[in-house]
Amino acid sequence: MPGGTILWLPEAQPRRLRGPIAVFKFVRVLTAALAVSAGITLAGVQPVQAAPAAAAQITLSPATGPAGSAVTVSGTGFKVSTSGTVIAGSTTFAFRTASTGAFSTAITIPAAATGKLTITAKTSSIQASSVFTVAQPAPTLPPVSTARLRFGVATANGPLATTELDEVAQLAGESPSSVLFYKDFLQAPPISEMNAARARGAVPLVTWEPWAWGGGLEQPAYSLDRIAAGDFDARITQWGQSLAAWGYPVQLRFAHEMNGNWYPWAEGVNGNEAGDYVQAWRHVHDVVAATGASNVSWVWSPNVPYWGSTDLAGLFPGADYVDVVALDGYNWGTSASWSGWISPQDLFAPGIAELRALAPGLPILIAETASSEAGGSKAAWNTDLVSYLAAQPDVMGFIWFHIQKEADWRINSSDASAAAFKSALAARRAS
Repeated sequence: MPGGTILWLPEAQPRRLRGPIAVFKFVRVLTAALAVSAGITLAGVQPVQAAPAAAAQITLSPATGPAGSAVTVSGTGFKVSTSGTVIAGSTTFAFRTASTGAFSTAITIPAAATGKLTITAKTSSIQASSVFTVAQPAPTLPPVSTARLRFGVATANGPLATTELDEVAQLAGESPSSVLFYKDFLQAPPISEMNAARARGAVPLVTWEPWAWGGGLEQPAYSLDRIAAGDFDARITQWGQSLAAWGYPVQLRFAHEMNGNWYPWAEGVNGNEAGDYVQAWRHVHDVVAATGASNVSWVWSPNVPYWGSTDLAGLFPGADYVDVVALDGYNWGTSASWSGWISPQDLFAPGIAELRALAPGLPILIAETASSEAGGSKAAWNTDLVSYLAAQPDVMGFIWFHIQKEADWRINSSDASAAAFKSALAARRAS
């Protein structure tokens, strides 16, 4: 049968058809079979539908940037070989499509454009649009000061947080010359953070903490005697090799505030005994030095001495193992139940005197400081801090702890604080 269909005729038995009724039945069955066969055959042969024309579209390269940016507009699906117009705000640009209906043309984003700007390309009967995002230009940052008393900062998210550091530069009226940040003994050498600090003209000040963050005060795995015994030499060597390969100046502040009792590297906690701190410091120093990391400046940084703190003399590793001596000190004001307002001079003078006696001739750094607003005038405190430190010939600089933590230590905890801080730095630049 046509189309390869086999017909089964139920009436076509091996017998003769008799009479007009039998003939009628045979014709009816045959007609139905032929109809089914034709339907099956035609169902398999459908006419090919023409593909719909592609909708016109345009792309922008780039799709974001400041006002005035040069942008390439590329389009497809337009009327072939015809002229058209690209509209960007109140400005128009001509183009002509190729024989394929495609085009590419250069435009300029209007200087007054802001936010989201719709770019439209159209010919006489076809148009398509895309959106260009007008980005705000990066602020021009003030330079790093060349004043003798250097200004540095610690922010919540470290050197990679460019927005935080940009804010500080604007608040201070100068970019920080040093960026302080923190790493524990589990973390890899912070090359990306150091690169970010250096790109801003700042020296990275890495606080290297020999413990595991979040593990609490008692961490026997990180006791000082284990560090001195070499249990962590592989990690220390890795750090030394990485810092040496990096090659630029970096300050390494190992195991800071060791004269307190709140870190597991303090003597008297975590199984540590008198003399253990010096042995651990010297061992870490020697392992790093053996890698050739002569670009590392070692910063020994106790807390400002207080009643009950460990005597600094027994914790100082010696001038051969230290390049900079430092102090951490905060004016808590009345923000804590145990604290009271204290002037910058009363906060730092006793500790500075001890450092001068322990390490005569070594530069002194205030490695962490800030003031609370509670209990006095933070604005006046900021002014007094810069004035007092600038008058100390051996104090090389200070690092402001610009973080809202136990108190609001930030420079701009109030408008008055921010204004006074900026004015104080400007005054010391002018002196």
